[in-house]
Amino acid sequence: MANAATTIDPTESASLTIHKYEQPTTATGLPNDGRELDPSVLAGLTALPGVEFTAKQVPGIDLTTNAGWEAAADMTSAEAAAAVASVTGVSGTTAADGTLTFSGLPLGLYYVAETYVPMGVTAAAPFLVTLPLTDPVDNASWMYDVHVYPKNSTTHTDKTIQDEDAVAVGDDVLWQITSTIPVGGTDGFKMVDLLDARLTYKSVAVRIGATTLTEGTHYTVTTPDVGGRTQVSVQLTAAGLAIANDNLGQAIVFDLTTTVVGTGEIANEADIYNNQTDIDNEDPSDTTGGCEPGDEDCEPTDPPVTKFGELTISKVDATNSATLLAGAVFQVYTSESDALSGTNPVTINGVSSWTSGADGKVSISGLRYSNWENGAELPAADWQHYWLVETTAPAGYELLAAPVQFDVTSNDATVIDLTVENVEADAGFTLPLTGGSGIALLMIGGTALIVGAIMIGARNRRAAVTA
Repeated sequence: MANAATTIDPTESASLTIHKYEQPTTATGLPNDGRELDPSVLAGLTALPGVEFTAKQVPGIDLTTNAGWEAAADMTSAEAAAAVASVTGVSGTTAADGTLTFSGLPLGLYYVAETYVPMGVTAAAPFLVTLPLTDPVDNASWMYDVHVYPKNSTTHTDKTIQDEDAVAVGDDVLWQITSTIPVGGTDGFKMVDLLDARLTYKSVAVRIGATTLTEGTHYTVTTPDVGGRTQVSVQLTAAGLAIANDNLGQAIVFDLTTTVVGTGEIANEADIYNNQTDIDNEDPSDTTGGCEPGDEDCEPTDPPVTKFGELTISKVDATNSATLLAGAVFQVYTSESDALSGTNPVTINGVSSWTSGADGKVSISGLRYSNWENGAELPAADWQHYWLVETTAPAGYELLAAPVQFDVTSNDATVIDLTVENVEADAGFTLPLTGGSGIALLMIGGTALIVGAIMIGARNRRAAVTA
């Protein structure tokens, strides 16, 4: 509403309507003088619902006087922020069409800031606005209903995993978190990853576009314990923000390396805070990680998953499975050629051989799923098979003659069972033994034959003499 009077009516109240849109990739060239724009010129822009604004009147500014206008003109945003620090103000959230109206406001200078933005949205800078404004059409009246069109940049975060080189618990996996530098610039940028309890932090590297950043110079890393889990927080310093603001719209990549220390299906999600307002509103004690259930303003990507299982071997007699065999020693290999040559056995937390106990069982915990790699199901032709080799047989039994191939594929449980049978030594037969009864019988028979031959020879000689 414009009032035709050339002086401000102190009995009037004012309204401020905020129209919130995503920052377009190219400038619109539209006027921004307090008037409401025709919807047709806004076609193609994306409205942003769910953005919270707080408007606070700056104390001590009387716009019914020239001195008040001079004071408003001289005030900076930082000075206004300090002046309204103890002012309550009014707050509201943009609707589905991105609009929010504050009605019935007293005349004056207002400091307007975004106090909450949805995940993936960059907060716009706070701004100052006077209510009323001079009507820009005739410059001879006052406009008490003011419209503003602050723009916000939006970003999208992806997270992937690289675990093809990890075959067992104790190995490292790489989580890659990729976001973008807002096209409108940023005054703060932070990545927070609340690790699963089955992961431990090892290192993180950061790059923006083609520029590799240096820890301690361009970003800081903290790893506090939050609810028994490690929270990895990486925040750009002033030097890092300078590089970010020289690379608007470019990718920022966090390469986070962790060590797997437990079995199961391990999901991992990260949060990106791409402006200082989001960083200031972060809850450092949040033990859930990622978005809260039912939080419609939070739009995380699907968290990538790495999967590790457990193998339980039952060692039994080949002819009687109720006979459990202790003392069998096994090793695991990731290729048949290694299994046959006995090279490069799998090592899990420093252990590379496992022995069956009195119950005939041995558990090998922490092998990556055969059918899962880099966060996705593998086709059957690309499965990671494993081979079990018996290096020491139970007492009184034969070694396994060949490696036993197996797979870890369970999606319902982390334990799979494998029964390995051993035959008795010498396949259950009793072999001839030097000095045994068989040899003795042969020797006795031989001696009898020799004695008989001697006796027959003596008899023949006597007969010849008589003749």
